[in-house]
Amino acid sequence: MLSKWLPWKFLVRHTLHRHGFIDPFTVLARLRRFAQPSDVQEPIELIRAGIVFHARGVLNARAIQHNLDWVWPYWVERQFRPENPSFIPRAFSFSHINMSHRNWTAVGQPDWPAYPIVDPRGLVTPLFDGWSLDTCVMGDAHTLLPSKLVEAEQTLHMDDHLAVRTRVERPGQTLQSDVRVVVLDDQPVLQVQLATEAPAGQWLVVAVRPYNPEGVQFVEAIDYWANEHCLEIEKKHRLTFSEAPDRVVFANYDEGDVLQHLKEDKASRTNIRCRVGMATAAAMFRLEHDGKRTLHWRLPLPVEPVEPSGKRYLSKVSRTWSQAIEGTARLTVPDARYQYLYDSAVRTLLLLSADEIVPGPYTYRRFWFRDASLMMNALLVLGLDERCAQGLRRFPGRQDRHGCFRSQEGEWDSNGQVLWIYGRYRRCFHQELPTDWKDAIYKGAAWIGRKRRETGSQGAHAGLFPPGFSAEHFGPIDWYYWDDLWGVAGLDAAADLAAARGDTQDARRFRAERHDFMAAILRSLDAAATGQARGAWPAAPYRRMDSGAIGLLAADYPLQLVEPGHEPLLQTIEYFRQHCFYRGAFFQDMIHSGINAYLTLTIAQVLLRAGDASYRELIDAVASMASPTGQWPEAIHPHTTGGCMGDGQHGWAAAEWILMIRNLFVREEGNALVLGAGLFPRWLNEQGELAFGPTPTPWGPIHVRFTVRSDDLLLTTDTDWHSDAPELRVEVPGYRAQTVREPVQQFPIERTSA
Repeated sequence: MLSKWLPWKFLVRHTLHRHGFIDPFTVLARLRRFAQPSDVQEPIELIRAGIVFHARGVLNARAIQHNLDWVWPYWVERQFRPENPSFIPRAFSFSHINMSHRNWTAVGQPDWPAYPIVDPRGLVTPLFDGWSLDTCVMGDAHTLLPSKLVEAEQTLHMDDHLAVRTRVERPGQTLQSDVRVVVLDDQPVLQVQLATEAPAGQWLVVAVRPYNPEGVQFVEAIDYWANEHCLEIEKKHRLTFSEAPDRVVFANYDEGDVLQHLKEDKASRTNIRCRVGMATAAAMFRLEHDGKRTLHWRLPLPVEPVEPSGKRYLSKVSRTWSQAIEGTARLTVPDARYQYLYDSAVRTLLLLSADEIVPGPYTYRRFWFRDASLMMNALLVLGLDERCAQGLRRFPGRQDRHGCFRSQEGEWDSNGQVLWIYGRYRRCFHQELPTDWKDAIYKGAAWIGRKRRETGSQGAHAGLFPPGFSAEHFGPIDWYYWDDLWGVAGLDAAADLAAARGDTQDARRFRAERHDFMAAILRSLDAAATGQARGAWPAAPYRRMDSGAIGLLAADYPLQLVEPGHEPLLQTIEYFRQHCFYRGAFFQDMIHSGINAYLTLTIAQVLLRAGDASYRELIDAVASMASPTGQWPEAIHPHTTGGCMGDGQHGWAAAEWILMIRNLFVREEGNALVLGAGLFPRWLNEQGELAFGPTPTPWGPIHVRFTVRSDDLLLTTDTDWHSDAPELRVEVPGYRAQTVREPVQQFPIERTSA
């Protein structure tokens, strides 16, 4: 109560003015003039996350640039070196953060929400936002330091342990690491296998590092227990080697990086304490005889409750990756790169949905309805019905009493996305939804209707959602059509559910709300498009064209609220080609300031649906920008091609790759399935088989196989329809289009040209 009566703004302003500081309230007021008037401002959730993020950056500013004689992670070795293209000047940056190489790859088990990550040079961070372990090979004259190397080989091995292999070398020295999570005695354990080859007498070194791919992460205490071959970090995490080190060396911040002391003949210590939190330690293994040595180390991963009930996932971690992907939609194409990226994306989706569906293993290891719904759509087309249901069961508990599915304040797209994915699940898996799901959907639909009426009935924004914070980084607070389009899709899903349940009155109410909402959007777009480039659609009613207009493409993909080839959307894409493309892909100027893989694939989906063959160029561009382990960061630096925004392994991007590949083979279109319309001509040049499935559709699952023969193409379908078969439209490029209305399992398709 006291906070309401005291003049806090006056007191803060007066105090700051006395000490010569700028008035923050005046600055905030000026900032907000760039946005549309709104009852909400920047979500506290994002402000909190930003403070934490830049707090790390401030620590980095103090720790790194004054200690460049240390060995730092790959991004620092690139971003802080003036001879490197990744270099970023630091003079007026109050925080130093990774803005050029935000790339990492998680390993784990398919049902265990623990995500150790590996950076592009093999640095291993076992625990969430924790310290790391690095490896090098030390000789008398040269030391092989992975983070300082320009080149490295890194691959994702997709066996039952999902391993990241990193191999580095220089003349006379090689080092290889295989990082995986195994299950030992019902306990998930991080295991790293090391193999090196160098002249006899050199050393294989494993070092504890007080940093990770985001920057400094404090380590105050390290102990060595010789009888167990074990380093204990912070008195609780035990790193056990398969054999005893020949030497163990320690250093604190005052002594500098431990690697500076490896050749010194000091009295052996068994522990280190560091008041600064920059303790380092190195376990050294001498190379004998032929100069080859292999060893491994293990670190048990914390077993933490992941549900309010305290239930643990120990009963699930024994499931192998082969078992987890059994029955999912498989891809077969004569293109090793596309095959690798698809298989990697499937595992990324499974990994990031082990508990709560999260869009990344590190920076984005938190829940948003938006990312969860869109990633769930990919899980759905893979056939992972229980994985989808696991996430959907939690949605009602996250809905507030007003009916809002709130990820953060001031975002209005979540309700539509949640209702839409509920509808997709119901139709594709032919499921009757539980009562609590139905109640949540009806409440969510009612919220959409109430919320859009807050804007009044005057102006180009009449009938739209209120101005909101742009979750998709479209710009300042505004009346974003993105939110509205999702609201319409949500009302569609609610109306369909009500009709299927026989709730006629609710169905009629939701349908009427839907039509009124869509009419308001179209009226507003007609007014907003006047004067825009060739009738393109802007992001919001009073905005000029910019990259934020990418949100309008949701009307086509994935929502199909407009017919294929809708002219305003094609003109919007043409605007992007002229103003927002770089290296053949979509460059998002807003916040991301980088090439965006999943938004580029959204454009490709719209073009595929329109019959524009240039979708292939966009898919190829996205494929070329994937990391060596088959991952995409949220945004890609235009010059370094490393990550410059968000998580280094972005779940939404992986989901869109899966959905893109699926739609090349099987695309839902109205009351029909379009088969083979996206197949690349280069895949059809040699005899062999292309296949995808089984993948769920609203009519039931389908598996398609195209066998390329000398003079035609043989299509084989394996289906299990719920009821009546849909119309099948076969539209393979270079072959005669045909429509199949009868349940035929196999038929030839003629070429249209040589």
